[in-house]
Amino acid sequence: MTAFTLPLNNRDDMARLLLDMIRPLKPFYSEGSAWLQVGNTAAHYGEKAARMEGFARVLWGLGPLWAGDNQDLSKAYQEEIEWWKQRYLNGLIHGTNPNHMEYWGEVADYDQKMVEMAALAVSLGLCRKDLWDPLTKIQKEHLYRWLDQINDQQVHPNNWRFFRILVNMTFRLLDLAWNQENMDKDIELIESCYMGDGWYFDGTPNQVDYYIPFAIHFYGLIYGKLMAGPDPEYTNLLKERSRQFGRDFVYWFGNDGNEVPFGRSLTYRFAHTAFWGAAAFAEVESVDYGVMKNLVLSNLERWLSRPIFDPAGILSIGYGYPNLLMSERYNAPGSPYWAFKAFIVLALPATHPFWTRERRLFPFEPVKYLEHPRMVITHAESAENDHVLMFPAAQHGKVFGNSPSKYEKFVYSNRFGFSVSRGFELDAGAFDNVLAVSVAEANDYRMRNGVDRYLMNARQIMTEYHIGSQVKIISTIIPEMPWHVRIHEIETQIAIDVADGGFTIGLEPPGGVVSGALSGKATEDQLQLTEHSAFAVLPWGVSGIESVTGGTAELVRSFPNTNLLVNLGIIPTVRQRLEPGEHVMVTLVCGEPAVKSREELCQKPEVEIREDGMVVLNGQAQAAMPEK
Repeated sequence: MTAFTLPLNNRDDMARLLLDMIRPLKPFYSEGSAWLQVGNTAAHYGEKAARMEGFARVLWGLGPLWAGDNQDLSKAYQEEIEWWKQRYLNGLIHGTNPNHMEYWGEVADYDQKMVEMAALAVSLGLCRKDLWDPLTKIQKEHLYRWLDQINDQQVHPNNWRFFRILVNMTFRLLDLAWNQENMDKDIELIESCYMGDGWYFDGTPNQVDYYIPFAIHFYGLIYGKLMAGPDPEYTNLLKERSRQFGRDFVYWFGNDGNEVPFGRSLTYRFAHTAFWGAAAFAEVESVDYGVMKNLVLSNLERWLSRPIFDPAGILSIGYGYPNLLMSERYNAPGSPYWAFKAFIVLALPATHPFWTRERRLFPFEPVKYLEHPRMVITHAESAENDHVLMFPAAQHGKVFGNSPSKYEKFVYSNRFGFSVSRGFELDAGAFDNVLAVSVAEANDYRMRNGVDRYLMNARQIMTEYHIGSQVKIISTIIPEMPWHVRIHEIETQIAIDVADGGFTIGLEPPGGVVSGALSGKATEDQLQLTEHSAFAVLPWGVSGIESVTGGTAELVRSFPNTNLLVNLGIIPTVRQRLEPGEHVMVTLVCGEPAVKSREELCQKPEVEIREDGMVVLNGQAQAAMPEK
């Protein structure tokens, strides 16, 4: 497997990194270069589109590389860059030729190939002299006709509309006929998703995730740069929105580069920083260029320290390690190369402030309330790593794999990750940072999947929801760090078992092998259990939970490969049997990756339950959710 040269400092380092990443792909291209097959798992759109996708997604890196100045690279690297250019010219020629065996095929309504048109269109817009001018007249006609099919088909009413915008943008840049009517309709649709202060939703109002930065804003910033002359009014609007958005979005990261995993499509990994590169490309300095540089380069360095490539050097489906369990139905073997959007910075000259500035840290507020994505984010910086916690409310993804796990947990951590379920038993469900409910004695647990209503501010997040038709819950989360407080008001018509889970912590260090003590036989010093509290105190951090209102604490060893960051984990959990009636359940939850003992933790919150049922936290009574 390829060893990457770190740390990253400048454009040449990034260019070499890209070439090192794609070199292992060479044997997996088809004879005509139009298909890339790097695995044997399937996506819902079938094998042919998947191979075309693999080919196209590598262009998110190659297009910016070709658009920049590579003269300072060694002769060997420059020759390799030319080799890739010729391979992709051949692929474009054959993939768009209806008479060639590797023709990508006709485009249907809502076709996956529309997604991949974006990489082709942007690369053509960036690299006309390399990808368009060398083509013959008939080759240009084939390429134009194939791309133009998107103008005759139905396109999903979400970020997909930008694929058609980018295709028509490129037609305009190449002095080809473009469809202004579709451009107007698609821009109108994108505008209908705008919420304010730089924030959009991606076609579904209750779903705000990384598709806002690495899709809607990313495409808008490219449009803002390439169309600044022909369309100054709209491009200025897009850039100003991105400027506002970046001041909020920066809170999803730590200064060490680790972002919070949240939502769908996490297999795209370092695409999460593509927004910052696109902002630099469009000259949008929403935060200091030194901060942007630190986020992009530190994030890449973090990812390259994880086992995300297979033994052949192919980027895997998964997150912190290869993992199909957390994937989406639209993740084919080549899909992870969408991560190459992060290489948009290669389109910047070496003299750009993004490259010339020193890396800088961002001065995070310890607690930040983000109104439009409905979340509170806390930051705790340490000498080792920054810990970021995201507390969302009323997020809901309807059609993705393990959607409740990806959107509806009480808290998400950039150091502990989160887990996805592979069953409904307590250990298979991997119920970290949720309240899971089962009919009594059934061991058939469910977490919330949608909320009835919510209230939130910087001090608390309150959600009302049902699990089944007979259990109503109001959960109030007090966001702190490393401790946070959960108050669950539960009204049930049947006897139920409830389980309140804390943070998953790895039983073994990432990528390491340890002796028997941590291989399922941890010592009392490492796994500390009392009737009402459970703590895992390990060399790489502490995860714990303590009940204020009773119940039994335990350490649930979740099924392997359920957590996104650690493939063998344990979840401190409080369990309780509740009979029909009304109940209050209060737990204190802590996750701290930078300490190695409970004594190093800051003082836990002081909680009192009054006779009238009111919960008093640190001397302050907690407000109840008002009646409807």
